Amino acid sequence: MSAGGLGGRSAYPRADGARIAVYAALVLLGLLTGVAGALVQGGWFPLGLLLALAAAAGLFWGGATLCRTKAGAAAPAAGWAAAAIPMAMISRAEGDFLYGAGISSYVFLFGGMLVAVTCTTIALPAPPVSLDKNR
Repeated sequence: MSAGGLGGRSAYPRADGARIAVYAALVLLGLLTGVAGALVQGGWFPLGLLLALAAAAGLFWGGATLCRTKAGAAAPAAGWAAAAIPMAMISRAEGDFLYGAGISSYVFLFGGMLVAVTCTTIALPAPPVSLDKNR
């Protein structure tokens, strides 16, 4: 068995179209996680914040592990940031902002960014390449 015991299959998509589709799906999941985390972190304060950060960390690390590249973590992180950061500037008709004025929103924003940078910079081992293939 080659390629890490997968019977000749690789652990990540090799075709460019499939890889682009995986990155696009990861960006979309990052957008959804950012929106859901922004709503949950303020609603269920201590546990909602932990749940939102854990979901973001799981998505970022899962993307890195799936693609075996740093871009696999950066794609959902970009989607998360594209959703979470502009939502901090959205105000409602009553004059209130979408995020609360407490420490929870700051911990969510900065904690999510810290998790994204951490997951993106951790080096993943390259998948094994069989000896009969040229690099």
